[in-house]
Amino acid sequence: MSWTGTSWAWVRAAHPVPVLVVTGLTVCLAVSFGHSALGAALVTGAVLAGQLSVGWLNDLVDASRDARAGRVAKPVAQGRLAPTAVVGMVVGSALLAIALSLPGGWRAVAAHLLALVSAWLYDLGVKATAWSVLPYLVSFGLLPTFVVLSLPGAPLPPLWLVALGALLGCAAHFVNTLPDLADDAKVGVRGLPHRLGANGSRVVTAVALLGSALLLVGALRLGGDLRLLVLLFTTLAAGVGLCFGRRRGDTRVAFQTVLLVATLDMALLLTAGLSMGSTA
Repeated sequence: MSWTGTSWAWVRAAHPVPVLVVTGLTVCLAVSFGHSALGAALVTGAVLAGQLSVGWLNDLVDASRDARAGRVAKPVAQGRLAPTAVVGMVVGSALLAIALSLPGGWRAVAAHLLALVSAWLYDLGVKATAWSVLPYLVSFGLLPTFVVLSLPGAPLPPLWLVALGALLGCAAHFVNTLPDLADDAKVGVRGLPHRLGANGSRVVTAVALLGSALLLVGALRLGGDLRLLVLLFTTLAAGVGLCFGRRRGDTRVAFQTVLLVATLDMALLLTAGLSMGSTA
């Protein structure tokens, strides 16, 4: 395989879209809460490394299932990446994630490590149980916790921000599983989205998105007109996007809806210019 082909295989195995989304959310959080340029770079680099570790571990653990399901876009399952090399990258990127977290202090390191352990446990088997959403709630709730704890003085994040992360994580879990419900069922994976089915998963996703909007409009003390506009937009996006996707059988619509609402949430945080001093 050429160098370009090998590099692309590593990118595909890392699950690039979730990696980019979570890394982008980290940048927005770091800027919103007043990190310096160096501080923002460190927490973003740490989260990026951690997400790569989680993505590669996921492909490694699922290799046999992906092969049985005939998923051609999975480099480890297709033999384009050696399992021993993937193990090395999983460990190496995890160590890098912790190293980049160290300047934020031990509380930040503990929060990030707990988020990573939660995500790894999902990869290692929780994804196939009725508790599959729990690692997403924990890891996404700890993401803003890690970012804020990395600030000088290690301040605690506002509870609404932790809840916002957890709700977005919940929506991400259900919408990310939608395209694979049928294939997962063939290989014995029955997480919570599989048990609720496609329609139930869409309902949970919509409720989580609306909950994130309600948290933001309350926490940011938006003006009446802007509050109404945000809620109206989120309701329309969740309702129209998810129902349209259901009617056409296109799970990409639901995924794009979650990305759209998450982008709105982060844009509101950025424009509000939040800092720990203003939220204390």
